[in-house]
Amino acid sequence: MQPAEKRRFKDELFEQFARIGKALSSGRRLELVELLAQGERSVEDLAVETSQSVANTSQHLQVLRQAQLVDSRREGNYIRYRLADPKVLRLWLAMRDLGEARLAEIGRLVETFLQHRSALEPVTCTELQRRMRDGSAIVIDVRPAEEYAAGHIAGARSIPVTEVRARMREIPKRRLVVAYCRGPYCVFADQAVELLRTSGYRARRLETGFPDWQAMGMPVVHNSVQM
Repeated sequence: MQPAEKRRFKDELFEQFARIGKALSSGRRLELVELLAQGERSVEDLAVETSQSVANTSQHLQVLRQAQLVDSRREGNYIRYRLADPKVLRLWLAMRDLGEARLAEIGRLVETFLQHRSALEPVTCTELQRRMRDGSAIVIDVRPAEEYAAGHIAGARSIPVTEVRARMREIPKRRLVVAYCRGPYCVFADQAVELLRTSGYRARRLETGFPDWQAMGMPVVHNSVQM
């Protein structure tokens, strides 16, 4: 390969890799990736979750689709999106971990908005798996029911955070209750734990969320098929 040809190869190659970085260079698009890590969603659902218009949400999704990070399918009058590959989830988790390690601003934001969280005694994925095996903990998935149906921790019960108060009698008090949601920056589990504790339950939150559990190769259920 001649020097000029080698230079052209390198320029074009790294420009292709840069397409992924450009697609993820938006906080809104990263939030969409995190939401799609929970399961397939319609544009309309994603717009509500991210407090955007449907038009803006659709534009962001098109950028992600052009970079081959998400796929879509039509269902009646709706377009539903999903992550194109499990590697997209791993890329987001790696970006999140790097940001937490290198950007002090992230830690300050967490301390400012989630300062009460340390009192909720976070449980690691490894500890939760051990407790599930020995039967010392009950696990509840407090995400929306649609996300639970798309995929959840094997053995977890679906009790969306909006239903915890009304369905508390379904949760036995004799064992520890561990609530989990979308990830470390989701507050659904925090809210569920606080509600349970005020009613006399021993409750803690999973320190991460379903995507992290899945990425670690822990047992999950997808569409009623255990993996």
